[in-house]
Amino acid sequence: MARLAQTAGLTDIQQEILSTVRDFVDKEIIPVATELEHRDEYPQQIVDGLKELGLFGLMIPEEYGGLGESLLTYALCVEEIARGWMSVSGIINTHFIVAYMLKQHGTQEQKDHFLPRMAAGDIRGAFSMSEPALGSDVSAISSKAVKDGDEYVLNGQKMWLTNGGTSSLVAVLVRSDEGHPEGTAPHKSMTTFLVEKEPGFGEVRPGLTIPGKIDKMGYKGVDTTELIMDDLRISADRVLGGVTGRGFYQMMDGVEVGRVNVAARGCGVAQRAFELGVQYAQQRHTFGKAIAQHQAIQFKLAEMATKVEAAHAMMVNAARKKDSGERNDLEAGMAKYLASEYCKEVVEDAFRIHGGYGFSKEYEIERLYREAPMLLIGEGTAEIQKMIIGRRLLEEYRIQG
Repeated sequence: MARLAQTAGLTDIQQEILSTVRDFVDKEIIPVATELEHRDEYPQQIVDGLKELGLFGLMIPEEYGGLGESLLTYALCVEEIARGWMSVSGIINTHFIVAYMLKQHGTQEQKDHFLPRMAAGDIRGAFSMSEPALGSDVSAISSKAVKDGDEYVLNGQKMWLTNGGTSSLVAVLVRSDEGHPEGTAPHKSMTTFLVEKEPGFGEVRPGLTIPGKIDKMGYKGVDTTELIMDDLRISADRVLGGVTGRGFYQMMDGVEVGRVNVAARGCGVAQRAFELGVQYAQQRHTFGKAIAQHQAIQFKLAEMATKVEAAHAMMVNAARKKDSGERNDLEAGMAKYLASEYCKEVVEDAFRIHGGYGFSKEYEIERLYREAPMLLIGEGTAEIQKMIIGRRLLEEYRIQG
């Protein structure tokens, strides 16, 4: 195993899981990723392989048929998968955010109904906060749920659903003013609904349409979609946790897991970029010697490796903090911010090391160069992370008296 990005203090089981995943990535993902990505093809065979490995149940408790592993184990697996192809890590990430939200906030009936089938990979999860006019301002959500007897009627348009087409369960955040008087803070009048649907595109259940895949610069293979609700009727027992008005907190709890995941993705992509750069630097010759022998390239490799190591350490710290039951929004924000920025820089340096060949679709670095920017935006932009970090630091270091 490579020297960089090692994690101290792992159990034998954790090491075995990671070794199995890394082996799967090297044999089943890396050889086919670039070809599938260029075709924007959903990696069905890879997803079936992950299902067989039990990865869809990695963090789901054993009582529901999962492996009951920690966020750290999950994050390290995501790091390995993103090293192979970042899009594949996106397929399991949204699934896990929904499973985590169900485990933490669902009613017993909701857990019993969904978690065993999610652990088996038979139900695939997606979650939906963003809207076309929303950006990072979650409090401005305009999609609404109105109570009608034992049901709610949902209307509105959502945006940027990873797994929007292939999923069969979507956790959707909407405004629900029922029971919340005029003037209630926006984040206290939001509710998460568990929306079951058929996989696919078009009208996937009455009142619910998934128009089709959004064509993207990178992050291909995985489907990213809109979601349109037009008098979508949802039973009241599909309110996450059974009580309205708690959706914002439930989603933010899930997003903290998501931010650790995005940090792990950044670590994985950066590791792969470093591997490609250090290999190419030893194979390519200029002025009579391998370019790795030129000091300018050695400096680049030194900076890249240091960034890979630093990002990994912060990601591991954020995961361990959440696993210990402590609040980790500061650590998750820092890890997500640093890992995504460093990932972009490491990928760009590997691209520069490749010279003109980095621009060729024959070389893997071209794909990484288009994938890295997504991490600067996913689960909150760098600017949002800095806002969260700044506010939390002022809470921690408030002047007394």
